[in-house]
Amino acid sequence: MSGRRAAAGGFTLLEVLIAMAITAAVGAMTLGAFHQVDRAQEIARSQGDRYAAARLALTRLARETSMAFLSEHYDRNRLRERPTLFRGREDALLFTTQAHRRLLRDARESDASVVEYTLESARDGGGEQALFRREKWRVDEEPEREGRKDVVADHVTGFRVQYWDAKKKDWVREWNTRSVERANELPARVRFELEVKLADGRTERFSTEARVALTRPLDF
Repeated sequence: MSGRRAAAGGFTLLEVLIAMAITAAVGAMTLGAFHQVDRAQEIARSQGDRYAAARLALTRLARETSMAFLSEHYDRNRLRERPTLFRGREDALLFTTQAHRRLLRDARESDASVVEYTLESARDGGGEQALFRREKWRVDEEPEREGRKDVVADHVTGFRVQYWDAKKKDWVREWNTRSVERANELPARVRFELEVKLADGRTERFSTEARVALTRPLDF
């Protein structure tokens, strides 16, 4: 009789402990599920950011390369060689372009500038690489110096450039208009590949191609 009354009157200590353990386990599982959802959303956002940065970098690179140019209009008495140039390697590119965008209406800048893309160690010192863009708003005899340098893509694991040789009808790994062979000609096309490490650890390869509008030097 007393046992039935205890059972009817409430839970035993063991039952309470079991109920608490179940509640704690369910709470932990729920909290873990929320953390997983948050982590998945964070990865998805990071993936989207890296996709967007890679595509934006290649779009900009292709636009500027398509407007690359050489010009014979310079002071030969003062300068030993033509200031405009196109010097490309397999993992870097330095050239003059008419794609400069003036941000201020009265800025003393023309449409021409010197642009350089290089793959270098990231500034945060984390051991990764980044694609850098340097622009010099004045075309002069020292294209390698000065200018503003910015990161255009982070978490880069590879950057490859190829140049179309119309005479050989093949892609080549270098192009230098300061050499005798290429002095008066730009590549008709330039191909770019950018490999980026995604937030989930995978790598993704992006590619694009630019068609150069003016392959011969301007003579005015």
